[in-house]
Amino acid sequence: MTENDDERNSRLTEATDWLLRLNEAPRDPALARALDTWLAASDAHRDAFERASRVWQLMGEVPPAYAHVWQQRPGPRPTRRRPSWRAAAVVTAMAACLLALVFYPALLLRLQADYITPTGGSRTVTLEDGSVVELGAGSALAVDLSEGRRAVRLLAGEAFFEVRRDPARPFTVDAGGVDIEVLGTGFNVRLSCLTTSIELAHGAVALRYAAAGAEAQARLAPGEMAVVDRLAGTMETRAIAPEDIAAWRSGRLFVQDAAIGAVVEQLQRYHGAWISLPDGALAAQKVTGLYDLHDPDRALRALVQPYGGTVREISPYVRVLSRY
Repeated sequence: MTENDDERNSRLTEATDWLLRLNEAPRDPALARALDTWLAASDAHRDAFERASRVWQLMGEVPPAYAHVWQQRPGPRPTRRRPSWRAAAVVTAMAACLLALVFYPALLLRLQADYITPTGGSRTVTLEDGSVVELGAGSALAVDLSEGRRAVRLLAGEAFFEVRRDPARPFTVDAGGVDIEVLGTGFNVRLSCLTTSIELAHGAVALRYAAAGAEAQARLAPGEMAVVDRLAGTMETRAIAPEDIAAWRSGRLFVQDAAIGAVVEQLQRYHGAWISLPDGALAAQKVTGLYDLHDPDRALRALVQPYGGTVREISPYVRVLSRY
């Protein structure tokens, strides 16, 4: 990483910190004056604040204070040919996911989550109603339990739920807009950039996802799983072996007919280095198998070697997957 990259990342970190401080004290005049001074120090500070602010909006937050700093930038806008809606939607979704991987810990998760796990870590939480949640690495959960409501939201990563039965209060999980309703059930939920996966160990769950005017619904039985493509609005169900349900709890990642790019996204939650996969054709290749989460570098090699790929260790903090 060059010195310029280090400086740029440092400024982005500072800009993110400003946004968090503004969110916590939006009417603090001393804080406002301090931010004005920081922004006026250089165009680089303003550019960093612009990038951080746009990520904030991509995460669904309200427009931050000082949005005018970057919304009224002078100069003509270049004319560009519009891509197809499908291509634009995919690019937008993937760009937002890439930004989420960088900024989630500092922005959305810190603001919304009740429980968070670090890269490579896990955590078991017993909720007030007696239900138990096991959070996988790089995961976050928001909880809303009240007299007439049991609702949780998986903000990132993966979780296994062992829900205590209460017919008067169904337990609901929101995972990327996929609604899961249960009474007393054991099931796993995995959230990625474009898909939501549900694996049912015992009990029953009802699933519903509505997007772009279409609606998909399913009811799973034990030993079944569903994969929801949130961009396409489709839901696919299939059988899954009992030992492969929530395999991450025993240090394994089970995938079935999954794109290498999607598997890399899951392995990223267990790897301390940034993983780059610039080869789109390699990322699109499909794999089925079990990968060792205790040794993510070994898992990466096993993932790409069948397609002629290699894992290059650029530094202790960067891995690049390629076929050259």
